[in-house]
Amino acid sequence: MHLGGLTFQVSEVVKLVIIMAVAAYLAERRTKYVTWVDLMKLGALTGLPAVLVALEPDLGTALTFIPIVAAGVLLAGMRWQHFAVLFLLGVLALPVGWHFLRPYQRDRLMTYMNPSLDTQGSSYQVTQTKIAVGSGGLWGKGLGNGTQSRLGFIPVSHADSIFAAFAEEQGFVGTLFVLLLYFALLLRLLDGAQMAADRAGGFLLVGLASVLFFQVAINTGMLVGLFPVVGIPLPLMSQGGSSLAFTFLGLGLAMSIRARRFVN
Repeated sequence: MHLGGLTFQVSEVVKLVIIMAVAAYLAERRTKYVTWVDLMKLGALTGLPAVLVALEPDLGTALTFIPIVAAGVLLAGMRWQHFAVLFLLGVLALPVGWHFLRPYQRDRLMTYMNPSLDTQGSSYQVTQTKIAVGSGGLWGKGLGNGTQSRLGFIPVSHADSIFAAFAEEQGFVGTLFVLLLYFALLLRLLDGAQMAADRAGGFLLVGLASVLFFQVAINTGMLVGLFPVVGIPLPLMSQGGSSLAFTFLGLGLAMSIRARRFVN
């Protein structure tokens, strides 16, 4: 969506709506384990928006819907038989998913399995981000002295690849500090979920924590070749007003849930 020259990603708002909808649904349940009916309803609730977002195309944001449901279902309680069946269905669906991928997405998966396949093409970004992370060393090159990002070797270093540019300039110590800050934030969210005044608040905080963890893990992992390249921003660091708005709104809800515990 374009507003006065600015681009607003509706999918970021949908992500927050999905978190609240899943939390509200699971909070109303009173059975010990989720049932197949629950799983089908949750699948329909998140599946249709995920497909529409993936068709934008924005596969990265569509994938963030998965940890929301997974974390909620695990917290609500799930039989191992259900988990085994869902896992088997997921494996069987992989060939179908491959068929619907766009050519550049297939190239990313192929180069993930064989990074040296096309270092000047589909694997160029990962090759350059690895160089940037490795060249940072222990203490980094200093703020503003990163050659990979400043000379343009890292594509869009201010967006999805910002962590590689940061690692080059601040080194292992700086990146470790940032990861510890993310870890502290996630712990605060989970602590708030445990102390929430109602079930809906607890599920909402767990859903928010799962999305943030997923984004941090995938974004940092893809820059060093642990995961395939996918368009997922790093919370609070990557450039992008829509992603920042989602994070701030989510953290605002988290603060509201914590405050409500004291009011009650």
